[in-house]
Amino acid sequence: MNIQKLTEKGPFVSLLMGLPGGGKAFMGILLSAAIFIVVGNQFVPEGNFFHVPTYMVSLLGKYLCYALLALSVDLIWGFCGILSLGHGAFFALGGYAMGMYLMRQIGDRGVYGNAELPDFMVFLNWQELPWYWFGFESFAFAALMVMLVPGILAFIFGWFAFRSRVTGVYFSIITQAMTYALLLSFFRNDMGFGGNNGLTDFKDILGFDLRADSTRLGLFVGSVLALAFGYLVSSFVTQSKFGRILIAIRDAESRTRFTGYRVEYYKLSVFVMSAVLAGIAGALYVPQVGIINPSEFSPANSIEIVIWVAIGGRGTLWGAVLGAILVNWGKSYFTGALPEAWLYMLGGLFVFSTLVLPKGIVGTFPIFYANIRSKLSGKSETRQATEAGDI
Repeated sequence: MNIQKLTEKGPFVSLLMGLPGGGKAFMGILLSAAIFIVVGNQFVPEGNFFHVPTYMVSLLGKYLCYALLALSVDLIWGFCGILSLGHGAFFALGGYAMGMYLMRQIGDRGVYGNAELPDFMVFLNWQELPWYWFGFESFAFAALMVMLVPGILAFIFGWFAFRSRVTGVYFSIITQAMTYALLLSFFRNDMGFGGNNGLTDFKDILGFDLRADSTRLGLFVGSVLALAFGYLVSSFVTQSKFGRILIAIRDAESRTRFTGYRVEYYKLSVFVMSAVLAGIAGALYVPQVGIINPSEFSPANSIEIVIWVAIGGRGTLWGAVLGAILVNWGKSYFTGALPEAWLYMLGGLFVFSTLVLPKGIVGTFPIFYANIRSKLSGKSETRQATEAGDI
């Protein structure tokens, strides 16, 4: 198979042909699994082995949101070499934007029965709704803010950082500082975002009861479509000329700059794009878990996202998705089976991946397969030579 010729036909043709890294297989598995889960939840009776309970649908939907978040990090780290340890901030901002919409939908059904002010504002004796809450009664406006707020923050932050040529560990440190600053800010009650408790007690979305099984299934399907869309966009970007320049920046930034490319513009563009994907992931996450609070800004969360990508396979796109799902599934399992040891399990998994699978699960498998094939081919040639009497 001539990879160069396939790539020249265009990014989406290359994707459908399974390039790069098994994109065709990934999309097939994702959509097939989604159909299986929908059928198992809606049409298979309870008690049947193939029945998928609603709590499992919500759990899988949460995993898919994490997968989209990991995909956004892999887009900048795996293909441009930008190690961001602050993507949890973009995820949380998207979640808060959706949470504000959901809070506005409660109306007078809150504990204090105030149709204009959320319960936490009434409790804190706020007299009127802050100006930055205006417009969030509209889903369209909230959806716009889900993308716009993380995108604007990434643009402002990236503009100063990349123009100042902040790279490597220094960039990682300042992204951590940004996340921590937002964590402390959102903990304050006078910020108007619920303080330590955050936003919760959501009732419905677009008129549909969030507690209904059908709504939870709809959110799961929305997460599947968002992940598929994010993967297609990321694959399109990485296979285009723009993507090849990103890879050049990752591998030899100084040389790329000397050839005349404005490196900071390419970095800024992909950084903003990645932040928007993270914001969408956060917006889908909040109605499925039912709460958003400042703990989502925790620097540890951003570090954990990088672990997902490293374990799955940096620079492979679908490896990041696999890593996010596997690690979070393991976390869910071990927090129940070994509640006191799961943090050690997570740390051990990262150490194991670093030492034994330096390119992650997806990145290491082709090397492992090639080595086995080479050895088998060598043995076959030796056997043929022996039979022919050459040895």
